Amino acid sequence: MDNASKKNNQKTGLIVAAVAVVMVGLSFAAVPAYRAFCQVTGWGGVTQRAESGADKVLARKITVRFDTSIARGLNWRFKPEQISQTLHIGESGLAFFEAENLTDRVATGRATFNVTPAKAGVYFKKIECFCFTEQVLQPGERVSMPVAYFIDPDLDKDLNLDEVQTITLAYTFFPYDDLPSEMASAAE
Repeated sequence: MDNASKKNNQKTGLIVAAVAVVMVGLSFAAVPAYRAFCQVTGWGGVTQRAESGADKVLARKITVRFDTSIARGLNWRFKPEQISQTLHIGESGLAFFEAENLTDRVATGRATFNVTPAKAGVYFKKIECFCFTEQVLQPGERVSMPVAYFIDPDLDKDLNLDEVQTITLAYTFFPYDDLPSEMASAAE
């Protein structure tokens, strides 16, 4: 093999290695980038955050249903304290969810959420939610967690949502194992 061939092979090898490194980097960045995209656009039923309630309340009413589930590995009981609420669009709502640690050890969970129909996600605004933080429950501890929300009055202008009378807000609690060791020690 001559020098030119060796240089071409080395160059090709470096390019392939660089592409592999970039692809691995992009795969790690994909999840946070997708999550950020969904948070900004409301795509996939992801709700939006709001600092305060709506500036107007409409006559049209929407029923908000609440649904819960728990992922494998988190031995908690988790349920909505009310099945649904019917509110005027723009009216602030306050719902409560109960979580109970069924184990004899400290357990940490984090909730994910979505809204169905997904096309309504961009209009579902949360002012306060337990899903924004990790929840640490002591053995046997039971807590009531609030969600303050409203349906953005702009939903009424969206012709694709004229038929929507019910929106479901669903939460799933997952085990959260990334609790820093000093916090886990303090919690115990």
